[in-house]
Amino acid sequence: MKLLIIEDSVSLRRSLRVGLENLGFTIDETGDGAEGLSMAMTGDYELIVLDIMLPSIDGITLLQTIRAKQLDVRVLILSAKQEPEDKVKGLLTGADDYLTKPFSFDELHARLLNLMRRGGLKTISDVIRIDNLALNLQLKLLQVGDTVIDLTPNEYKIVECLFSNQNKVITSEKLSTYIAGQYDLVSKNSIEAHLSSARKKVRAAGGELPIQTKRGFGYIIQGR
Repeated sequence: MKLLIIEDSVSLRRSLRVGLENLGFTIDETGDGAEGLSMAMTGDYELIVLDIMLPSIDGITLLQTIRAKQLDVRVLILSAKQEPEDKVKGLLTGADDYLTKPFSFDELHARLLNLMRRGGLKTISDVIRIDNLALNLQLKLLQVGDTVIDLTPNEYKIVECLFSNQNKVITSEKLSTYIAGQYDLVSKNSIEAHLSSARKKVRAAGGELPIQTKRGFGYIIQGR
């Protein structure tokens, strides 16, 4: 899923990029309205996260131009403007959703998933299957056949991150961010311990976690 972030706050833009890439999105980003418009017109994106207050071209003008060109893209406005008239203006201009700052990253993710499920967009599957393993992204469950594996939240997040990023090497630093957020740290030893525990639980149910360690780089699941 290809997503464009147009947001002038460097720290927020980078934080969103890290979080969404860890969830499997392909991200492009810019902090400038004119550059964002050019990227939106040529980049074939499925989703755009758009701030209103931008240099060069403001978000509303950018959105009006996108809609006038009839681009098939979902747009979520992410703005500090919280007045009802601002939300109404954004939605009537052509936004598909409007989320005010400050916001929860989990809520942003849920809203993006909801937009992806609307007609006209390629959607991700709610279930990722590898061999006899099935990871349900909505129910937050890992199954071996019909057996549900009792994973801890951290074990589940590690498995979810790797399953959602097949054929990509995921570093321990990225896994730490996925588990605990940008401002907390989960050590490599803790990640190894969580992964070892998850492996044992899956093995006890007759399965095998296909997670490989690439020494000096991170972890990977090869697509099958």
